[in-house]
Amino acid sequence: MAEEEAKKVEPEVCSETPPPPAPVEEPIEAPKDVPEEKTVIPPPLPPPPAEDKPEEECKALAIVEKPEVDEEKKSEGSVDRDAVLSRVATEKRLSLIKAWEESEKSKAENKAQKKISAIGAWENSKKASLEAELKKIEEQLEKKKAEYIEKIKNKVALVHKAAEEKKANIEAKRGEDLLKAEEIAAKYRATGTGPKKLLGIF
Repeated sequence: MAEEEAKKVEPEVCSETPPPPAPVEEPIEAPKDVPEEKTVIPPPLPPPPAEDKPEEECKALAIVEKPEVDEEKKSEGSVDRDAVLSRVATEKRLSLIKAWEESEKSKAENKAQKKISAIGAWENSKKASLEAELKKIEEQLEKKKAEYIEKIKNKVALVHKAAEEKKANIEAKRGEDLLKAEEIAAKYRATGTGPKKLLGIF
């Protein structure tokens, strides 16, 4: 920054002053061996009349350089002011950037939380649907199981019935065979004859 030298105009008192009065000559003592002579002392000269000049004409203009200290102080004050303004602007910009960053982070957090909540709700819904389907399948399996058990029990009952019928037939046949053997034996006793061959003995 270019520095301009301030110039101060100060009045300078005119250096022309009236001359001092002429010195008064003192009588000189004559030596004793010289005859005395009367010395004539001239009267003192009156001072020259002062010229009635205006005071303004006796004053001359002088250019005085203003000290550079004030200029340097002004320059330093201006630099300090610029530095303060620059620092304030920087702090304001950093504050705005920080506020924007916090706002963006908050938006990102809210967005992520919303998506996580949506995924959690979707997961719970799918789990509930699958559990309901599994329960339905279990109910169907239980129903089919009961039907199969009933069918098997019926088959077991039928087999048992068939076995009992066969046993009854065999028992009836045995009774008939025993009764027939007793009747033939009684007939042989009555006639005095014997059987032609003994089954299972010979």
